[in-house]
Amino acid sequence: MSLLDRHRAVVPDWVALYYRDPIELVRGEGRHVWDADGRKYLDFFGGILTTMTAHALPEVTKAVSEQAGRMIHSSTLYLNRPMVELAERVAALSGIPDARVFFTTSGTEANDTALLLATAYRRSNQVLALRNSYHGRSFSAVSITGNRSWSPTSLSPLQTLYVHGGVRTRGPYAHLSDGEFIAACVADLEDLLGHTREVAALIAEPVQGVGGFTSGPDGLLAAFREVLDRHGILWISDEVQTGWGRTGDHFWGWQAHGAAGPPDLLTFAKGIGNGMSIGGVVASAEVMNALDANSISTFGGSPVTMAAGLANLSYLLENDLQGNARRVGGLLLERLRAIGMTVPAVREVRGRGLMIGVELVRPGTEDADPEAASAVLEAARAGGLLIGKGGGHSTSVLRIAPPLTLTVAEAEEGAAVLEQALRSL
Repeated sequence: MSLLDRHRAVVPDWVALYYRDPIELVRGEGRHVWDADGRKYLDFFGGILTTMTAHALPEVTKAVSEQAGRMIHSSTLYLNRPMVELAERVAALSGIPDARVFFTTSGTEANDTALLLATAYRRSNQVLALRNSYHGRSFSAVSITGNRSWSPTSLSPLQTLYVHGGVRTRGPYAHLSDGEFIAACVADLEDLLGHTREVAALIAEPVQGVGGFTSGPDGLLAAFREVLDRHGILWISDEVQTGWGRTGDHFWGWQAHGAAGPPDLLTFAKGIGNGMSIGGVVASAEVMNALDANSISTFGGSPVTMAAGLANLSYLLENDLQGNARRVGGLLLERLRAIGMTVPAVREVRGRGLMIGVELVRPGTEDADPEAASAVLEAARAGGLLIGKGGGHSTSVLRIAPPLTLTVAEAEEGAAVLEQALRSL
């Protein structure tokens, strides 16, 4: 029996696999991975933006090995030096005054925790979220997900209200200038708040990841923040995909919006562990300590994952990978935009740093074309390149997010394969 048959026999149907003939990845090094048949691929998706620095980064694998040789697990019931050291660094980098950090095992759990904190602090179960958003797969995270493709149930512990602003070039405000777009979204938010009771928080991705790497204009979240502050509503910035310098110009995605200060709560995951299971929440002591019951994390902040996070963060900062994302990502973005102008199926090439989306439509229309996206995914794989998919109501956006150590030569190599795949349409 093949591995695919065995997978289908024991794994739920809703756990999707890429490609008509799914591949088993068995080894990685740098920006490349190999499958079980020995085929080498240039990785432009990094395990869904998780292998942030490089596959098998020696500094991280050494830290994991050494810590595993001393102690693998203890839980949060005991003092944990690697956890405290990483918390100190994350707290300082967050910019949140008097910050406290709680580690989880995923971005879903991080957002779930942020929702718990915000609703407990505000004593309200009403939450604002952006349309087209995605915040994870837990019961509470699904209930604030504004992307129908990833929201399997309407049942919810929260009352979620959705506002405009996540998608700049589609929807009723697409024809407006950036300033007019922001004003319209703010007016929509003000109107919505006029019809609700106490709202706990607004949760927003600075760049919507699963939604197809879309975002509102710079300054939108800062304008929202002014309204939220007047109403005492907390702002949660979901940095699970945008954090740690991936967007190039900024370390955190929220910084592109020119807000006067950091969010009230900041969630993170994915890239910080470079493949190890790390997520977390940062908030002020006042908000973080709002819970009036006991809580622990059995696996959050484990010594091994914290050692990996420390080594990975040190490597990222010491080697200015944010700067590399800005430089190489800028070159890759312009290269893909030039290609897109000559391919009728490409509606838009957008992004920041090494977080780039290519939206595909049926030529001559504004209709999303998920079949074309699947075809390009297959053609890119045949050419030795792995990319991802995403989008709003259909997966018609190619998601490109390589490790932040990507070289100029590798960017050009990947762009050439993607150009051939797009032209094959």
